[in-house]
Amino acid sequence: MLYTFCWYLFNLVFKFWLRWDIYGVENIPATGPVVLASNHLSLLDPPVVGTAATRKVNFMAKAELFEPPVFGPAIRRMGAFPVHRGAADRQAIKTAIGLLQKGEVVGVFPEGTRSKTGDLGRVGEGAFMMAAWSKAAIVPVLITGTDFKRHPGWPKVQVIFGKPLAYDTMAKPSKEHLAVITRTWVEAMHELEVRYKK
Repeated sequence: MLYTFCWYLFNLVFKFWLRWDIYGVENIPATGPVVLASNHLSLLDPPVVGTAATRKVNFMAKAELFEPPVFGPAIRRMGAFPVHRGAADRQAIKTAIGLLQKGEVVGVFPEGTRSKTGDLGRVGEGAFMMAAWSKAAIVPVLITGTDFKRHPGWPKVQVIFGKPLAYDTMAKPSKEHLAVITRTWVEAMHELEVRYKK
């Protein structure tokens, strides 16, 4: 109920405030486990990706966001779950894999933190490990324009969903295998940036 209400509300707000353009929603599989792996520019990115997507998205969010007495329970009801940064959070990984095994969609930001330059930063492999274990589709998502400090004034946002990555779902998620998936995601993100750059 809350998710649906916020989805419609954000759609209306983002249409006029962000003047957004959304591309490639047909690339999100209609059923089955999906990891939406996006670049990260601002705190606005989770609601932007979640609202632009055609399915409910469960986001992994930093644990500090769940501490406020009202905001914390609200984002939990919206499908967010906490992750403690700085070390491998086994509970967060277990939660994400559990959601994917149920055929749901999980949104992640492989960089782990917001980019200060707008360029992709260091990419962690945890998001892709969860996908590999659950044999989920990995959809690259490119966001532009939400970093208001670099783009002041009335923003113009793009949300671009790329085609699911081609990776060996039968391979054991070893370090080498995850490194290949990570490189494939980075390459796909660069291709989206070149294709949709304005």
